[in-house]
Amino acid sequence: MPVRIRLQRQGKKGQPFYHIVVADGRAPRDGKFIEKLGTYNPMTNPATITVDVDKAVKWMRNGAQPSDTAKTLLSHKGAMLKHHLLKGVDKGALTLEQAETKFQTWIAEKETKNNAAALENKNEARNVAKKRLEAETKVNEAKAKAVEAKKVAAEKAASKSVAEEISTEEVAVEETTTAEDAPTVEETPAVEEAPVTEEPATEVATEETPTAEEAPATEEEKPVE
Repeated sequence: MPVRIRLQRQGKKGQPFYHIVVADGRAPRDGKFIEKLGTYNPMTNPATITVDVDKAVKWMRNGAQPSDTAKTLLSHKGAMLKHHLLKGVDKGALTLEQAETKFQTWIAEKETKNNAAALENKNEARNVAKKRLEAETKVNEAKAKAVEAKKVAAEKAASKSVAEEISTEEVAVEETTTAEDAPTVEETPAVEEAPVTEEPATEVATEETPTAEEAPATEEEKPVE
């Protein structure tokens, strides 16, 4: 079988990382390889790809066949375009200088697009972080308002309780003051009533008054001369 350009998996479980290698088609996927051409990290956004374009083109011009995934990665870095341009140079369709100029122009445009995409991703990530921060801020403000409301309610309840206690104490003090200021009435000792003794009825000797008939005769009135 011909020589293949393919991926060799590295990295931990759940964190894949790949090497782009040139290997014998009969060798296991993660076995021995002839030469390493680059790396591919799908865990970043955007994915990170590094390729030695000149080495990759040399191997393809010598008959190495890239796998589908490797071909996509090589195309992303311009290796497939340069291989195609060199075929045109071989056929006399364009010169080597023209091929190199076209390749550099494509690289510049690709880099501009990649930078724009990276900037867009960065702005998007920033917007997502901003929205998340705003949402968290709203949640924190709502929690703070709820806590403040509970605090105010507790303070009002405490103030009401203190006011009630003060009112109760004032009423008690007023009652005490009123009781102290009221004149005290001295209790006079009860006079013991002397026992009533019955006195014997005194016999009043009533002399019999003479009646007119029994009155002594007065001298007869003398006749007036």
